[in-house]
Amino acid sequence: MLLAGDVGGTKTLLGLFERGDHRPRPVATRSYETNSFNSFTEILDAFARDVHKPFSVDAAAVGVAGPVIGDTASLTHIVWDITADEIRARFGMARARLLNDLEAMAYSVTALAPEELAVLQEGEAVSDGNAAVIAAGTGLGQACLHRVSGQFWPLSSEGGHADFAARTDREIELLLLMRREHGRAAVEDVLSGPGLLNLHRLTHDGRDCESIRGLDPVAAPAAITQAGMDGRCPGCVEALAMFVSAYGAEAGNLALRGVATAGVFVGGGIAPKILPALQDGRFIQAFREKGPMTELVSRIPVKVILNAEAGLLGAAVYAQALAESEPHSR
Repeated sequence: MLLAGDVGGTKTLLGLFERGDHRPRPVATRSYETNSFNSFTEILDAFARDVHKPFSVDAAAVGVAGPVIGDTASLTHIVWDITADEIRARFGMARARLLNDLEAMAYSVTALAPEELAVLQEGEAVSDGNAAVIAAGTGLGQACLHRVSGQFWPLSSEGGHADFAARTDREIELLLLMRREHGRAAVEDVLSGPGLLNLHRLTHDGRDCESIRGLDPVAAPAAITQAGMDGRCPGCVEALAMFVSAYGAEAGNLALRGVATAGVFVGGGIAPKILPALQDGRFIQAFREKGPMTELVSRIPVKVILNAEAGLLGAAVYAQALAESEPHSR
């Protein structure tokens, strides 16, 4: 049996999988509110109880929303750390690895079915090219998939914490707002759930907004995007438009950094919920506006990952490779 995990700032997914030819087969999956637990071991214990049957684990892989150094992961939005040793000790096995959450999601790319993807730009994939994954949710994650000897090898990054590059006068206003409050603006200060709140503050300039009245910061971003798609609030419409454009621009930046001629995959919790807005042309227009590289990025396939458990699936893919042989040295 394989154990896979996807630990995010808001929720944690855990799953048991059986090995499969094309991709691992799920046996049991559970979802937990990350902040409701004091440690990852507590979540593992809850999962073992909830499955209601004994099981043994051959290999485990867990994607974590934060940097992974050696066998330890530090979550960006949660106060506790995770170690591979605690997973090994809990299930009495030797083969357990921690991955960055976008690195884990990247492992799902070759296992996803066509119906689990929505095309934003058809493009023409280069068979021996690299690929990339970008995902906005509680934060912003990025990963590159480098092609080595005909196979993708995902590489993690903390690109979401890189500096935000403003392109328009309105984005410069946002940058100045972020600088006044925090000293700098990171990309995920714009492209994330909290980033939507920052955009909303800019576009409303202190005015009240019925769309989010009484909502907490966790629920408000979804209300902003829904009001923006429905056209009910001009400020929410502008906030969503700025989000979509900035998302496309950053996806294009990532495509250039990784020379992702085999494709760019847009994952995370936000993209499927705002798919009509991503498909109306603004995302791809910003993706393509790269000066002398416009022709290059215009040929890159761009697809939205519709599978909400792609990170968990990718961790299972890695765990299966780990059970059979070391996927690569770490």
